Amino acid sequence: MDKKTIYLDQDADIEARVEDLLNRLTLEEKILLIRGRDFWTTNPIKRLKVPSFGMTDGPLGVAYHSSHKGKRTRFPATIGLASTWNKDLAFKMGEAMGKEMKLSGRHQILGPGVNIIRSPLCGRNFEYLSEDPVLSSDIGAEVIKGIQSQKIASCMKHYITNNSETKRMKISTEISERALHEIYVKNYKRIIEKADPWGLMVCYNKINGIHGAENKYILRDILRDQLGFTGHVVTDWGAARGTSGAAGCIKAGLNLEMPGFFISRVMTPKKVKKALDDGDINEGDLNYIVRPLLRTFMRVRLFEETEQPIKKVLDIPEHQQIAKQIAEEGMVLLKNDSNFLPIKLDEVKKIAILGPNANKIFGKPLRGGSSAVVPPKEITPYEGIANYVSGKVEMVSNPEDADIVFLFVGLNHGGHLLSMFLSKKEGDTEGRDRTHYALPDEQQQLIRETLVRNPNTVIILIAGSPIDCSNWFENVPAILNAWYPGMLGGDAIARVLFGEVNPSGKLPVTYPKKLEDHPAHESKKRFPGDLKELKIYFDEGIYVGYRYFDKHQIEPFFPFGFGLSYSSFEMSNIQLDKTNLQGKGNFTVSVDVKNIGDKLGAEVIQIYVSDDECSVDRPPKELQGFEKVHLKPGEKKSVSITLNESAFEFYSEKEHEFKAETGTFTIWGGSSSRELPLSIKINYTA
Repeated sequence: MDKKTIYLDQDADIEARVEDLLNRLTLEEKILLIRGRDFWTTNPIKRLKVPSFGMTDGPLGVAYHSSHKGKRTRFPATIGLASTWNKDLAFKMGEAMGKEMKLSGRHQILGPGVNIIRSPLCGRNFEYLSEDPVLSSDIGAEVIKGIQSQKIASCMKHYITNNSETKRMKISTEISERALHEIYVKNYKRIIEKADPWGLMVCYNKINGIHGAENKYILRDILRDQLGFTGHVVTDWGAARGTSGAAGCIKAGLNLEMPGFFISRVMTPKKVKKALDDGDINEGDLNYIVRPLLRTFMRVRLFEETEQPIKKVLDIPEHQQIAKQIAEEGMVLLKNDSNFLPIKLDEVKKIAILGPNANKIFGKPLRGGSSAVVPPKEITPYEGIANYVSGKVEMVSNPEDADIVFLFVGLNHGGHLLSMFLSKKEGDTEGRDRTHYALPDEQQQLIRETLVRNPNTVIILIAGSPIDCSNWFENVPAILNAWYPGMLGGDAIARVLFGEVNPSGKLPVTYPKKLEDHPAHESKKRFPGDLKELKIYFDEGIYVGYRYFDKHQIEPFFPFGFGLSYSSFEMSNIQLDKTNLQGKGNFTVSVDVKNIGDKLGAEVIQIYVSDDECSVDRPPKELQGFEKVHLKPGEKKSVSITLNESAFEFYSEKEHEFKAETGTFTIWGGSSSRELPLSIKINYTA
């Protein structure tokens, strides 16, 4: 190697390498790099030994269709991961995905999905994390850290305000500056600060009338200049189509248009050269957008690759155990009258396992959309329970013949992405939002009939979004929300139902009593939007999710952060390491937690902050930190959570930045947004 060829020297400073390679690229080669070669890879520059950079879909694992039709670990839906409130598990999931990416011969996974869950009806809620930017960013950042620990680029998506699927390629999200920053940008801001992600996918939709792919305000002014993002920005596939053209996208700071054929024909060599010839852009503009791409190439060690055979099947027990643990810790026990669960096997002779989602395989190509992962095996709920009770109880098919009925209902996770548009199937799926909050009529009828035939019926929800339980809630002794539990979900469900695992999941979203109670559904123009004007109005502003329910004193069906356990926990003795904070700095909240039940279990300590007096309208309280702790029966631990001045901040439209005002703040501690028995005051001086 020529000693002067700095960009090939893995030990050299990464910025020096980037500049060296940038200076060696011809104008034509730079133009080639900013648009894909095919569906999943970029153009190589053979003259300079720059290989193709390859991507795969995510975020439930390495997707089948984009990893050479490979079978990979299928993790639970990421809303289920968020329900664990377990940052260590999030890192492990990302780390495992990063390892499987390497074995798939790709360099970037298109995930995690971190869109705020604004409505219960968004078709892609199952891919996202939470209605709250703190929970979403803390879990999302750990997934990204795990992925990038393997020298694989993450790609947080879909930036920004892509919180519905209806008319997603044309609709404009109409949103105030404060709401944009305080809820949606804050999510990305915290992730960037915590994880320094190497990639980001820009959305299909417009933001206040300008497509994301050519929106300079969000891509340069906010993302680069304010947040300090150092990675590259790629379009969602075909997301540049509705823009004004190559010059607009390049000037806005878009780094890569994908894919490299007819559905993406904006930043083609011919059109980019014309923009240069017309003086609409110059080579400095090209350098600005090529530089982050080259930085990612260095970060993933693209230049030290050796050809390796791609493994078609990855059957990795360690990764599957991570998936199983996420499923177990993410399940949320919503109801458990008279300790109906867990079921004691020695007291049961016959069980029935029924319902449309009892034996359904979800890991099929493109089922649910681009995040579809096909695993080497998938244990359905029926199989998992049948294996668990084999030789101990009799399986029956009639509810009235059983001592216990396990009824699996929920959503269908869509169909094949291409056929789904023709069939108009509803569920959790890319490209289509739900139109009803309740279960399909036939499933509600099935629940009613089954309860008449056997009142000892446990309802297990298999879905990736909130579901209206009001029509049958009172008649059911127990409800378990299992989300989409991944490839070993059946085993995980059995272990929870029979008490080998104590449920510890907490809801990352609010369940309204009726859809009209939800802030996104006060009017149709809020969701799905005015489909004639092609505008969706975020008129709830900063009052997304539980913030709205608290502000307007509306009782939710299940509050944000809620989840039952087979054990009981007691929180006490909230303390601060300092009662006065000035300027920038940290402070620590500590809470004692005791397991006062008779089973090993886990509790999530949730810390919320209220501004006692402020110059602007603020939510009654906002989540600012959390920690999950596992406790033996009778065990007591002190849990410490460190926060900083950002816990007091709001976004000022007057000053166009986050700020905190001098004053007194209340720190709340508890187990959900509506169960906060502990409080203490802190004084802050700006």
